[in-house]
Amino acid sequence: MSDFTPTIPIALQIRKIIFEKFNDIDTKFTNDEIFEIIKTNGDVDSSWIIDDAESYFMAICNSGLARNIAQNFTTIWMKLFDPLEKFHCNACNFDVYLGTSEERVCPNSSCSSSI
Repeated sequence: MSDFTPTIPIALQIRKIIFEKFNDIDTKFTNDEIFEIIKTNGDVDSSWIIDDAESYFMAICNSGLARNIAQNFTTIWMKLFDPLEKFHCNACNFDVYLGTSEERVCPNSSCSSSI
């Protein structure tokens, strides 16, 4: 991997995409769909493949935001437990998106401040 640093942390990009495009508990979405949007937006290392983002999607499931409803090789289908809400983290100065039942902690791994 290169020394590329995204303008917006990948975890926050993923949550923003879910908020904007899949913010309904009945909507199914995949890690592939989200990763393609991130690549299209251009704020990711151009050498990355879907496997490089796997830990971010696992973190979303582990946080209680979404659940893995099916998997096929590298594709993970997910559904939200709760809709996301938009907040602003004053510590890192990013907009963050949290599920209504998630802890009010910034999901930016370099921040983790209370919201």
